[in-house]
Amino acid sequence: MFIGREAELQFLEDRYISSHAEFVVLYGRRRVGKTETLKQFCEGKPHVFYSCTQCTDQAQLAKFSAQLLREDLPAKQYVTVFPDWEKAFHSILDLPYGEKKKLVVIDEFPYMCQRNTAIPSLLQNMWDAEFKDHSIMLILCGSAMSFIEKELLAEKNPLYGRATGIYKMNPMVFYDAKKFFPDYSPEDQILAYAVLGGIPHYLNQFQNGLSLEENIKKNILTKGCILYSEVEFLLHQELRETPVYNSLIESVALGSTKLNEISQKSLLCNNSKTSVYLKNLMELGIVEREFSVDISEKERGNSNRGMYRLTDNFFRFWYAFGFGNYSQLEDGDVDGVYRYLIAPELHAFASGVFEDVSREFVRELQKRNKLPFRYNRIGRWMGKTTVRDVNSESGNRMAETEIDILALSPRRDQYLIGECKFKNAPFRYSEFLDTTAKLAAEKKQAEFYYYLFSASGFDEMLLAEAEKSDTLKLYTAEEVVQLR
Repeated sequence: MFIGREAELQFLEDRYISSHAEFVVLYGRRRVGKTETLKQFCEGKPHVFYSCTQCTDQAQLAKFSAQLLREDLPAKQYVTVFPDWEKAFHSILDLPYGEKKKLVVIDEFPYMCQRNTAIPSLLQNMWDAEFKDHSIMLILCGSAMSFIEKELLAEKNPLYGRATGIYKMNPMVFYDAKKFFPDYSPEDQILAYAVLGGIPHYLNQFQNGLSLEENIKKNILTKGCILYSEVEFLLHQELRETPVYNSLIESVALGSTKLNEISQKSLLCNNSKTSVYLKNLMELGIVEREFSVDISEKERGNSNRGMYRLTDNFFRFWYAFGFGNYSQLEDGDVDGVYRYLIAPELHAFASGVFEDVSREFVRELQKRNKLPFRYNRIGRWMGKTTVRDVNSESGNRMAETEIDILALSPRRDQYLIGECKFKNAPFRYSEFLDTTAKLAAEKKQAEFYYYLFSASGFDEMLLAEAEKSDTLKLYTAEEVVQLR
């Protein structure tokens, strides 16, 4: 069953029913669901769907020709393989689709260009000379994000400015990912998302009829299952020097966030070299550099600012629990690894993901106009602020701290502060007081609203405070997941 991707399908459908020619580029990291989304879009429409392979240019042309000649083209009476790419592309104009658009999808397009760098120029000439004046929808799809962004779409490249639509597919958001586990409790849906993230290929490996524990054991930790070797397979396919990348990813997964710290933990001890490796991982969509939500664009260029984090939940899970215990898993000690290493830490591991889910919840509230103001920035805040300190004379002190969710109005005169607790204890009133102390200096010129999120409810004092306050909202994990 196909799940989610409503926005992507609507984007493609709008282009298909438009009154002019469409040249669409759709791209994203491997396993994100590009091919399945395109197949879903093409269903019920006359189309040609060609998936490129890593082969010689001559073999690629022969395979592409065979796919085109399955249609009722005039050329099929005379040829079994087009003599060159120009004639192959030109035959798209002859597709017998009547009044419907001549829909052609070329999946993994970068493979086609690997052996023939002239293909983008050929397509540019075809588009400028004829395609743009006909009822055609050409979709180029690829997983090599760096190639798509720096070669295919960049200025001074042949296809620059020709695309009528460019769509970068991201991993599924939580509210789509949770649909893979309709029978799970809200808490287990969050935990499953913390383990697998929003990659459809990973989500498909879990069986809704099995418990979370059974799925982790059977479909991640057991030698021979798909996810057991997924990380190693993807890194070997995309990168060289995989031992170095293993060390880097593991250090980030285990809590290293600063460049110097990552260099030391991964034993590279060279920040410039570490930066290059991290940049490659960022291009693959595995790592991101996160900045405080209020930071300026100029400050983002400072190499000492920001924190590195894994964007892929499954990579984070594997390097936190699988990679370092590989020998035990190879020996088949699945129950032991889960019972003694994963189960005691799983809630703590998922706490950061609960923050992501709660942030997504706030975004959904804005879409439904259910917030006290409209923000133009939302994210994590990192910096120095006032915290309570019973040992100091004033009762407060300045300290490095974070705010899980900070949403800012365009004029910075309204703040929404969100704090998230994913633990087996209620959110305490004292913890709320700690939250109100943050950014206290800004309260002189701005309105503050507090949104608290908890997996285990709230203590009585906090519930009483929310009853009499217009600026304090409390949400349980169940309310976040169900999003009514």
